[in-house]
Amino acid sequence: MVPMFASGITPGEGAAQSLPTPTTRPFWDAATEGRLAVQQCGSCETHFFYPRIACPSCGSREVSWVDVSGRATLLSYVVNHLPAPGFEAVGPHVIAIVRLEEGPTMMTNIIGNDAVPDHLVIDMPLQVAFEDRRGQVVPVFAPREGHAA
Repeated sequence: MVPMFASGITPGEGAAQSLPTPTTRPFWDAATEGRLAVQQCGSCETHFFYPRIACPSCGSREVSWVDVSGRATLLSYVVNHLPAPGFEAVGPHVIAIVRLEEGPTMMTNIIGNDAVPDHLVIDMPLQVAFEDRRGQVVPVFAPREGHAA
């Protein structure tokens, strides 16, 4: 079972952090509460991510925030060996693109698995977890129970 709040990538001093805006604040607030939320269009019902003021499918501004299942599949990844400032003490880590069960894609980190290609199978089932990174909670993903490579 993936713990709701996981420990995987712990940035150090100088690591960049997101600056919530009025458009992105509901995403960050949900993450702090251990929920994964994306926007959904009230007109065409499309779920979408990254946060924005209008639906990318139909252009409607009738958008709202909804909690999603947190289930995803791995679409693509890179094992990062050259850490950004503040991540010098973090060993190789996985930067990935995942597709949420509800449709949107997200860039994230994969935790709970060795950062080696043999353990990262395209289309592997994933489940969201959350990490507190120096006071900012971020969604990350781990192999779904019973599906580790």
